[in-house]
Amino acid sequence: MKKFDNLVFMVLYIIAWIIFVGLSIEAGGLIVNFVFSIFKPEFVGNLYQKLDLTLMYQQNVWAFYGMYSFVLFIAVFKAMLFYSVIDLLHKIDLAKPFSSFVSKKILQISYFTFTIGIFSHIAKQIAKYLSHHFEIDKLNQFWVDSEAFILMAAIVYVIALIFKKGIEIQNENDLTV
Repeated sequence: MKKFDNLVFMVLYIIAWIIFVGLSIEAGGLIVNFVFSIFKPEFVGNLYQKLDLTLMYQQNVWAFYGMYSFVLFIAVFKAMLFYSVIDLLHKIDLAKPFSSFVSKKILQISYFTFTIGIFSHIAKQIAKYLSHHFEIDKLNQFWVDSEAFILMAAIVYVIALIFKKGIEIQNENDLTV
């Protein structure tokens, strides 16, 4: 059974790395896209994601910066979330999983997830308001799953609390023995 658990964790570790690399490429591409849309907007059609908001930039600079800030913040936080998952999977000891590091890392993952969900939800509401004035359909892909992130944050937070209680019980048992 131990070999199977190690194999599962190794597969999860590899998958987390693949997702992290993909999200990092997406965040980097969006940052490059942002810079080009300010300085050389004619090249945006040739870039990754082709997120062209030059019309919004020409009509309202604050709306442009605000919406792009949400997009970049969410993309970077998703990459940070999966880096935390990688760190957790790399350092977890399956023989003694109830450690302070694991508890803190799971709590950090829940905070990242909640932050992504809240910012996605706020961005979705602002985009809904701005859709009366601007063409925003291409932005909806960045915050379509806000409710899922909030729910996932709640579940991961409960798991973090369980781990915290497990550490307390383990420390109490260690003192008893």
